[in-house]
Amino acid sequence: MTPASKESPTPERPTVGRRTVLGAAAAVASAPALLGPARTAHAAPPHRTPGALPGGGDLGPNVLVFDPATPGIQAKLDEVFKQQEKAQFDTGRYALLFKPGTYHGLNAQLGFYTSIAGLGLSPDDTTINGDVTVDAGWFNGNATQNFWRSAENLALVPVSGTNRWAVAQAAPFRRMHVRGGLNLAPAGDGWASGGYLADSRIDGTVEPRSQQQWYARDSAVGGWSNGVWNMVFSGVQGAPGQTFPNPPYTVLDTTPFSREKPFLHLDGADYRVFLPELRTDARGVTWGNGTPRGTSLPLSQFYVAKPGVSAGTLNQALAQGLHLLLTPGVYHLDQPIEVTAPNTVVLGLGYATLIPDNGVTAVRTADVDGIRLAGFLIDAGPVNSATLLEIGPAGATADHSGNPTTVQDVFLRIGGAGPGKATTSIVVNSRHTIIDHTWVWRADHGDGVGWDTNRADYGIRVNGDDVLATGLFVEHFNKYDVQWYGQRGRTVFLQNEKAYDAPDQAAVQDGDVRGYAAYKVADSVTSHEAWGLGSYCYYNVDPSIVQHHGFAAPNVPGVRFHDLLVVSLGGKGQFERVINDTGAPTSGSSTVPSTVVAYP
Repeated sequence: MTPASKESPTPERPTVGRRTVLGAAAAVASAPALLGPARTAHAAPPHRTPGALPGGGDLGPNVLVFDPATPGIQAKLDEVFKQQEKAQFDTGRYALLFKPGTYHGLNAQLGFYTSIAGLGLSPDDTTINGDVTVDAGWFNGNATQNFWRSAENLALVPVSGTNRWAVAQAAPFRRMHVRGGLNLAPAGDGWASGGYLADSRIDGTVEPRSQQQWYARDSAVGGWSNGVWNMVFSGVQGAPGQTFPNPPYTVLDTTPFSREKPFLHLDGADYRVFLPELRTDARGVTWGNGTPRGTSLPLSQFYVAKPGVSAGTLNQALAQGLHLLLTPGVYHLDQPIEVTAPNTVVLGLGYATLIPDNGVTAVRTADVDGIRLAGFLIDAGPVNSATLLEIGPAGATADHSGNPTTVQDVFLRIGGAGPGKATTSIVVNSRHTIIDHTWVWRADHGDGVGWDTNRADYGIRVNGDDVLATGLFVEHFNKYDVQWYGQRGRTVFLQNEKAYDAPDQAAVQDGDVRGYAAYKVADSVTSHEAWGLGSYCYYNVDPSIVQHHGFAAPNVPGVRFHDLLVVSLGGKGQFERVINDTGAPTSGSSTVPSTVVAYP
């Protein structure tokens, strides 16, 4: 399929469980960066008392560290890829780390739960003359299940001039410099459903080709070739102009607030964690002409956790004043991880995964400044959890505008790897929280999947005021996917699918409204704004189900939406309206979006 084609895939394409029709329809279809010297944080390591946990230590067997002189790098990359290529719900977790220097002739193919990253302060400190590749050969050219993998902090010189990054959800491309182009589709322009790019410079052209939706934040691109349904840009130098819905480009000149994800780096032979600082009205990358602004913490201030450690030990480390570095693997929790001190960092490597075994919340934070949660997966356990992640306690009111909590590349899953249940996945109570790229997924395939088997009524509930979401991917919840109760909330980009497996109309009846909205702003809210939101329905159990609208909000002047779309995938269910009672209905099996450019 070519990017401009409006044809469905050929009949020879295999039938698949996820986004079959969505994928088919996809074929239709400057301010300077804020730079300055790094500052080393001067906080002394916590005082050691008898029985205290140590900071620092080795990173464990699933963190593979290379330097340019390491023999057999390609063979090791191939070994990890062979294990992880099809391992969608297995327990393998890997971080591939490259010391600063130049590497030649590598092709790092990334499978599931694999992260690749450079260990410099700038992507250009670590250059691979070669590729970091995500393709979909494992799935017959269909990239809609290429989840849970990442690339960060590297410079690439692609062999062909263009690097292939054909991903779906939970696959960030952060802090990367591609000295060439970037292709976001699998070989042959098969189906693709992603994705997220931030703090990156692409010297050539980004080619979405068959990608249905994409969000790019605070980056620089040499060009952007096309769009299918929902391409959203904020703070991107070189982005196309605002043209939604044709082409479907939603463009914000800047990002209201952003603070890049913490990352591991080397200072000589010592590991440190760099904490980029907050930017207001951000545009372009944070690196390029010098060392990025922020602070750097020594690894001695982190408890380096290994799989098998108890939640009690993690909480002991936090109570001592240590940060947490979660090395790759699966962690079972019998109590919540309690993050209570301001400016605490919880950073995962290689998709470290937290499983609450007995219905507890996996992670809770206090209503304090500057907490950073990044780079891990929360997998619901078989006993229902009322919540999986809580940002601040109920009723939180403190002002965090100068130093917010950030939640970045924190992904949540209910079912798929086995039975899991959670009433609400994420609750945000603290004001000014920044949610920067999350995929909150009630599984539609895998093990432990069924309307009540992996019951999960709500994806994200925002109670706090002044919360900003940049890059929401929230899918398949039994009721509302996103609920917003706080004032002055803002969202830039939403990708949503309603639950495929609703048994009948009654199962999704919201009072006298047919179907629960994907994104609902509470009637009490008087100020809210959102850009670039898309919701799709594919009611394959009962295709007669009608979804009244994708989005619901009070009709007041301070609540504003820009560039909305709803899609019925192949006629499996239909939308009557886009937002409230506004917008044309979808119809038939043509999988053509219905759009609203501005509301009200």
